[in-house]
Amino acid sequence: MSHSSSQVVICGAGIAGVAAAYSLAVVSGLDNVVLVDEGHPLSVTSDKSTEAYRNWWPGPDRAMTSFMNRSIDLIEGIAHATDNRINLNRRGYVFATADAAMIPFLETMAKMAEANGGGPARFHGSPDSTYAPSAERGFDSGLTGADVITDPLLIRRHFPYLAPETIALAHARRAGWLSAQQLGMVMLEEARAHGVQIVKGRVDGFDTTGGRVRAVLVDQGGERQTLPATHAVLAAGPMQGAMARMIGLDLPIRAERHYKVSFADSLGGMPRNAPMLIWLDQQYLPWTDDERAALAADDEAQWLLGPFPAGVHGRPDGASATFMLFNHHGDPVDPIFPLPEPEHYAEIALRGMSTMVPGLKVYDGEIPRPHIDGGYYMRTQENRPLIGPVPVEGAYISCAFSGFGVMASCAGGELIARYITESALPDYAQAFLLSRYQDAAYATLLENWGDGGQL
Repeated sequence: MSHSSSQVVICGAGIAGVAAAYSLAVVSGLDNVVLVDEGHPLSVTSDKSTEAYRNWWPGPDRAMTSFMNRSIDLIEGIAHATDNRINLNRRGYVFATADAAMIPFLETMAKMAEANGGGPARFHGSPDSTYAPSAERGFDSGLTGADVITDPLLIRRHFPYLAPETIALAHARRAGWLSAQQLGMVMLEEARAHGVQIVKGRVDGFDTTGGRVRAVLVDQGGERQTLPATHAVLAAGPMQGAMARMIGLDLPIRAERHYKVSFADSLGGMPRNAPMLIWLDQQYLPWTDDERAALAADDEAQWLLGPFPAGVHGRPDGASATFMLFNHHGDPVDPIFPLPEPEHYAEIALRGMSTMVPGLKVYDGEIPRPHIDGGYYMRTQENRPLIGPVPVEGAYISCAFSGFGVMASCAGGELIARYITESALPDYAQAFLLSRYQDAAYATLLENWGDGGQL
């Protein structure tokens, strides 16, 4: 089929769908591209992001690192082209621990990242070791890879705000954050300027007569519109499972609720020049003796005295705000909107983060006027996305972006465009196909997959 006769309908105008439209219309030059969504573009979960990015990914191969390196390349290209309208920085991610037994883990992860194409591993075990902190602004730093620091004096010199018991950290360098909304809007504006149409309505079904996509059926306030299509891209975010069933697919994905809390950090608990900070240790929340006694006496609150998992993380946002996330409730759920607000989330996140950054204890466990939002991480078992064609001819999926949708959006959109335009595919393309689950060797690999890189 010639590109001039292609009619592409993208079902879902979150950042995955917008990125696909941008790559198809702006980069590949397709004329007939339509985005369909019943809500406003970039409004369901794409605007609830932590807005961070990283090329620090575990194995068992190079696929995720290569994919993210490509996506970061494309994001940096947009930053250059727009005079950094997207506010991209490269502060990095700092993974820290107070447990000496975690040092070999950090060293192994840095070496694994290097082997997978994430950049060189550098080790700093003495106070006079050469370590370069990240610039507060800008994204053109030549540093990649990771710096593993195991000298306490060096940690205190460069990260004086971390808990004094911090014994080791790894600073992943090709990482940081950006304005996800601006990234999405830049791509959406360019896509519309290149002819992409936006249709507001709910995808109600597909015409797959003869085993291939013929049209997308859209409900617009009770009236059905038929959009002719040679290609349909299913990029419905948390609604992806239900939409895929419309074409007979049962996708191996699940939904997890994830939240974040933001607040005006008027007392300066989080330093403004900090990178993304992640605490690697399981912890018990820091309560006072009186608080602990009160919680122990309350049957419904005693759970707050129990262990909480590793992974609390946070970062500064702009001149005075702070983001924090503590996803201690990762059980699969059915997506519902609006999301139910989790009990005590702001206080749990603040207390958990204050274990790593004691300066946050200035709030005494109570955030002034916290804002809590969040969305659904749609993820596969091994936490890799699903991107590419499916058994129905002309149908494609772009989904299961878990907590990395913003950082992966540009490479994900490019990959969809390459499939549709029958262009050369990158080496990592095979790793994200739905058909990987039919491979016996891959099934064996899944049994012992290990860390999926989720935060």
